[in-house]
Amino acid sequence: MANTTHPEESDPVTPTPLEQLAEAHRVGTSFKGWDGQPAKVSPETLVTVLAALGVDASSDAAIDRALEDAEAGPWRSVLPAVVVVRQSDTDAVPLHVPVDADAEVWAVDEDGVRYTGTVARATGTRRVDGQDVERREAALPHALPLGWHTLHARVDGQETSCALVVTPDRLSTTAALMHQRTWGLMAQLYSVRSSGSWGIGDLADLGLIAQAAAGHGGGFVLVNPLHAAEPVPPVEPSPYLPTTRRYFHPLYLRIEDIPEYARLGDAARNRIAELAAGFAAANTQTDLLDRNSSYAAKLEALELVHAVKRPEQRQHDFDAYRAHQGQGLADFALWSALAETLEPGAPEWNDVGRPGSAGARAFAEQHAARIEFHEWLQWLVDEQLQEAQLEATGAGMSIGVVHDLAVGVHPSGADAWALQDVLAAGISVGAPPDMFNQHGQDWSQPPWHPERLAEAGYTPFRDMLRNILRHAGGIRVDHILGLFRLWWIPQGQEPGAGAYVYYDHKALIGILALEAERARAIVVGEDLGVFEPGVQEYLGERGILGTSILWFEQDEDGPLPPESYRKGCLTTVTVHDLPPSAGYLAGEHVKLRDRLGLLSRPADEEQAEDRAAQEKFISLLRERNLLTKGEASVQETVEALHAFIAETPSVLLGVALADAVGERRTQNQPGTNDEYPNWQIPLADADGRAVLVEDLTGSERFASLVAALGISPPGKQPNGPLT
Repeated sequence: MANTTHPEESDPVTPTPLEQLAEAHRVGTSFKGWDGQPAKVSPETLVTVLAALGVDASSDAAIDRALEDAEAGPWRSVLPAVVVVRQSDTDAVPLHVPVDADAEVWAVDEDGVRYTGTVARATGTRRVDGQDVERREAALPHALPLGWHTLHARVDGQETSCALVVTPDRLSTTAALMHQRTWGLMAQLYSVRSSGSWGIGDLADLGLIAQAAAGHGGGFVLVNPLHAAEPVPPVEPSPYLPTTRRYFHPLYLRIEDIPEYARLGDAARNRIAELAAGFAAANTQTDLLDRNSSYAAKLEALELVHAVKRPEQRQHDFDAYRAHQGQGLADFALWSALAETLEPGAPEWNDVGRPGSAGARAFAEQHAARIEFHEWLQWLVDEQLQEAQLEATGAGMSIGVVHDLAVGVHPSGADAWALQDVLAAGISVGAPPDMFNQHGQDWSQPPWHPERLAEAGYTPFRDMLRNILRHAGGIRVDHILGLFRLWWIPQGQEPGAGAYVYYDHKALIGILALEAERARAIVVGEDLGVFEPGVQEYLGERGILGTSILWFEQDEDGPLPPESYRKGCLTTVTVHDLPPSAGYLAGEHVKLRDRLGLLSRPADEEQAEDRAAQEKFISLLRERNLLTKGEASVQETVEALHAFIAETPSVLLGVALADAVGERRTQNQPGTNDEYPNWQIPLADADGRAVLVEDLTGSERFASLVAALGISPPGKQPNGPLT
């Protein structure tokens, strides 16, 4: 069930054997860049990418052998590695059996109910490894429920099985949105402090942010990825380069909200109060955030709280959480204990070996208490995430907290260690040169190995989604195009020297829809950038909402009118990879890229083009009577831009919290590491003063911006039905 890997531009030249081999393994041999022109992938890149997939293409003879293996491979297994279908699918499942063998198939669902299938006669034969094999088609019963089942086959008395995943045709939560739009805040949680924070925004602050938005009729709060970073300082500041995507960062814990905090002795309570007091001033500072100091202090406090004996019911709840999370939590906690002890790349990692090895088991036995500590931290985060979602929905939000899923993980992190069997080695994910970054991007993340992930029944992908959605109203999938294809860059090469590797998007999107359906959550896909025809249509068909950013919605004639925007979409004015709207209007994105050397042409040309493009948007605002003619203030222009997106049919409207308070500074500049303090900018207003969560409720600027969306006062229907 492989996806097509045809390049964007047809090539009349007969592909070479190497190119044939690449396409057999779903590696694109050409691509279309930001200028719209086709480019060929170099043979050296194809050889390296194929090697990362476990395919030897180092010589002509090796290529010939690999081509034979690619053709014969499916015939060597009775069943596919995994079968992922839509609930209404009638497509047959291929069986490969000896000629004239007796064969039967059946499925067993999650409740143990058996469903009998049928096997048709042969549709083709092939001689494989000295044996005549025929392909037959197995028809699955139509009554299979949604879920994770097992498909069985018996051939001449020998039984085999594989995972069978039945996914929804279309996410039902999206259907509900199509008749009633809502709006929500988009916030970088770490940057939004309250008077009770420890210098960094936390999960208690998340609940307060949700309540503030709900007070103006908001239906959701979209936050940055809350994935876990390193277990001890220093920690990676980027929430998009986590150590794991399944578990969460204890940095976001509110210490005082842990139930055992109330059982502390005087000495421990006084010490925690002293630690908290040390960050009172930090909450109102507007220079760079200091995650490391905050995290170090919280870890000291957490050690004190952990020492408190838990009541019987609390211990029972903790044990139940550990049992529910299973081996995934145990492996993450083991890695956390290892990472506390060993330096990245230290030779001792080789002594520990892989998860489940003798070395790993020995370390786990010696450090059982420390592993339990890291499991306990995840339990606490799970509890506070649940509380934040309950506070959001309790305040009237129809969706609540929407989590963000990063594209990948740190190459030296927990997932890279625990999931090494299903990740590709020697490869980094990124993007080719495009209009957003003309030098390309390297995100320093190992990608899923498409074949090994399928052989694992997609369970690592499922478990990741399931844990993120445990206490969420939705999930935003960053670069959802990565579920169709990813730009693989051989390590040590420039971003442009890569190739697209294609994934079974029907399986991945189906599993995403299934887990969201079970969690009653919405899914938003960040579907910006260069993509193949039909991608957005396919996502919409499955009920996955798209993303529209006002500044990017234009063609050769200028800005698109609001009527042209998609309905099944989250539409916003800005995004975290651009300056807030006030900064964007001032051309800060061009000035910053010029200072950092990220422009491929003179800055004055870039600035002139940007000003001309902005003026086209401003003119459209005036044409639609959203902005008065003549000079307008920055705030008036920002509000007019939001009034513009309110005229689109999009079912979700997003308001950046930075826009709501007048912030101008860029949170992240793609294509940079140490050149710019990405993800370290605290929330401030137009005058450069820190904004606390408590300030939101009475903020006139916030209320005025929300009013520009046409939102009714609390207690009334926030928006009229969509037509």
